[in-house]
Amino acid sequence: MAAAIVGGAAGLGGAYAGVNLFAPATTSSASAPTTVTVNDTDDVNQTTGIAATALPSVVTIAATSSSASGTGSGVILSKDGYIVTNTHVVTLDGASGDATVQVTTSDGHVYAAEVVGTDPTYDLAVIKIDADEALTPIEFASSSDLNVGDTAVAVGAPLGLSNTVTTGIVSALNRSIEIASSAAPDSGDSDSSEGDGQDDGQEGGPFQFDFGQGQTQSTPTQTISIAVIQTDAAINPGNSGGALVDDEGRLIGINVAIASAGSSSDGSGSIGVGFAIPSDIVERVTDEIITDGAATHGLLGAMVSPAASEDGATITGAYLHEVTPDGAAQAAGLQAGDIVIEFNGVPITDSVDLTAQVRAAAAGSDATVTYVRDGETEKVDVTLGTLAQ
Repeated sequence: MAAAIVGGAAGLGGAYAGVNLFAPATTSSASAPTTVTVNDTDDVNQTTGIAATALPSVVTIAATSSSASGTGSGVILSKDGYIVTNTHVVTLDGASGDATVQVTTSDGHVYAAEVVGTDPTYDLAVIKIDADEALTPIEFASSSDLNVGDTAVAVGAPLGLSNTVTTGIVSALNRSIEIASSAAPDSGDSDSSEGDGQDDGQEGGPFQFDFGQGQTQSTPTQTISIAVIQTDAAINPGNSGGALVDDEGRLIGINVAIASAGSSSDGSGSIGVGFAIPSDIVERVTDEIITDGAATHGLLGAMVSPAASEDGATITGAYLHEVTPDGAAQAAGLQAGDIVIEFNGVPITDSVDLTAQVRAAAAGSDATVTYVRDGETEKVDVTLGTLAQ
């Protein structure tokens, strides 16, 4: 049975397990340290050095509207004040399109921020501050060079506690999760629901998003499927939008969600299964937002479900129920009944995997699709269409 990683949970042996896309954490009154504290210079470990490198590039974000408020994290992209965070942080998960956003740097300076653009499809956003101090942009590492077992350090403001550092490893690569989000675009296109969870055998629906005490949750109307890095570094509410860095303090991902053992996000916290959007995707999406005000995403033009849920299934993959006339899949020669098992070399085990990988690619980009038809494995190059926003 496929796990429901949809900001909620699926039944699992009578218990619940799921993934929470965190609402911004309620603001903490705890003061923020301005430097990495080192009391014993003869016993400095690797994580201390990583923290010293990454902390100046990570900020705390406070978003406030007339009906909701919360905190999250962000990462400095450039010396002129561009910062990446999550869409659900600056929009309070769709509760507000005009929230007031404030940024506090690691050394305690506070700035008003403007939202440059949001990308609900991959839950990324870019904001900008006009700083009167020298900002330290994060250095990017390529997420395509990661190995399972590599060092992973999360830096952010869980529960509003700025400059928090937790450490772990890269637990898995090429994961895909499906998250319920009120900020997600509501597309009416009939061919835009690849891997949307329909007909996949999952019971129940996504959990609703928890905005915290005294706040009303917007009812999620859509889900997003995103490719992620899995880590066991502790990630908690408020880490959203913060950095996941490697052993050199370079960005490998933007923290976005965690798994939860509960049936809702109430009181949820780290259980050692956290997720971050890979740096290669972050870099593409943020570059497009800064340049064009919005990011593009690929569209395959097919209705799919997990191949394992089909009668007589013998392999995993994404089963094409139908292809959209004149869509990218049809143009490439894909047909209903084909089972996609790889996309640009990434293994595809179900419909969420395929959707996440297609959306990770830019509109109009070329991709190599490996599929099975009548027991034979074949490859085809596909020029992706454009997902409607």
